[in-house]
Amino acid sequence: MQGSKLYVGNLSYSVSDWQLKDLFSNHGEVKQVTLIQGKGFGFVEMATPEAAEKAKEALNGTEWEGRTLKIDEARPMTPKSQDFKKPSWGHNKGGFGGGHGGGGYGGGYGGGHGGGFRGRNDDRRGGRNSRGSSGRGFQRRGFGS
Repeated sequence: MQGSKLYVGNLSYSVSDWQLKDLFSNHGEVKQVTLIQGKGFGFVEMATPEAAEKAKEALNGTEWEGRTLKIDEARPMTPKSQDFKKPSWGHNKGGFGGGHGGGGYGGGYGGGHGGGFRGRNDDRRGGRNSRGSSGRGFQRRGFGS
């Protein structure tokens, strides 16, 4: 094993970093423990590659806290490619209905003055920021006013 950092998978969500450190310290000195909350995995960095190998051999495939541990040498993080861009799906392009200004105000399908669905921020749909409400997200009803 080249590195001293281990990936530890299939962890119970209730496991804490000190429990994981305690488990691995039986196989050598633990430098750092990092748990990824809500994901069921983490990383344990041992003091030496030999200690990491020893811990991997001893603990991989064993049952702990009701789960079978999956332990492997951690791979280095790969930088995210700057070439990949998420598709815009028409956002900031005038809504559905093509291009800038196709169909009603701000684009949208349906056509006509103000017609058509403009997308997420269409304030004619009666949402919280709708112009038709009192501006407080609710309308008053009765109660002597």
